[in-house]
Amino acid sequence: MLFAAVAGGAWPVVRRLTHRLEALKRGVEAFGAGNLQQRVAEDGRDEVAALGASFNRAASRIEALLRSHQSLLANASHELRSPLARLKMAVSMIEDATPEQRQALQREVDTNIGELDALVEEVLLASRLDATVGVERHDEVELLALAAEEAARVQASADGADLRVLGDERLLRRALRNLLENARRYAGDEVEVGVARAGPKVEVQVADRGPGVPEAYRERIFEPFFRLPGHAEREGGVGLGLALVRQIAERHGGSVRCEPRPGGGSVFTLSLPAPG
Repeated sequence: MLFAAVAGGAWPVVRRLTHRLEALKRGVEAFGAGNLQQRVAEDGRDEVAALGASFNRAASRIEALLRSHQSLLANASHELRSPLARLKMAVSMIEDATPEQRQALQREVDTNIGELDALVEEVLLASRLDATVGVERHDEVELLALAAEEAARVQASADGADLRVLGDERLLRRALRNLLENARRYAGDEVEVGVARAGPKVEVQVADRGPGVPEAYRERIFEPFFRLPGHAEREGGVGLGLALVRQIAERHGGSVRCEPRPGGGSVFTLSLPAPG
């Protein structure tokens, strides 16, 4: 009689738990079958609710990652068409061209191959960064020295405080190089780099005297493959440079922003956590 009473009292609890586990199982199976928007109930405060919440977080992360990769590949395939078409045309014209024309066509071929190489490299890096939430390396990076090296590549000036951050030096170098190349593309010779402390952050600012970025586009320029109307199409670039800067900054726990520069131009600020 005691066993029957215990079993009778436990049955509703067991049945409810079994029902929730079955619902969780169906949700996992639906997600595994390709329904990326599938989520499960998180009601309750027990282990099943915690498991459901963990599944939902993982599902959201996987869905966002797959959507990002799909968008990246779709945009990359679109961007590949222009240099491939130009390359195909140049190659088809070489055979019947004069020696002078062949030299010009060879330069066109080299330019388009370089553009394709840059696009593939940036797509691969963007995909790799999408798959991570942080950085594996935590080197002590001397930002002023790094800024001076990269500024010298584009004949820009660098100045500021001798500050250090922890992170992946190769990725931080890539972020700074992209900012400098972007400034050089649109601003010519008037590019300056500064390193300074801002509270708990260390900031690297790349300032130019270019045409500036309209307020409506100051966030959108960090989206993959976004181009300012009438600018990027004329000046070149594949539209991934600034998006990579944001990815690299976020993987280091930082951020990047674009602001107007007093007197004309833009200031891009890469903000990174200062070492504790």
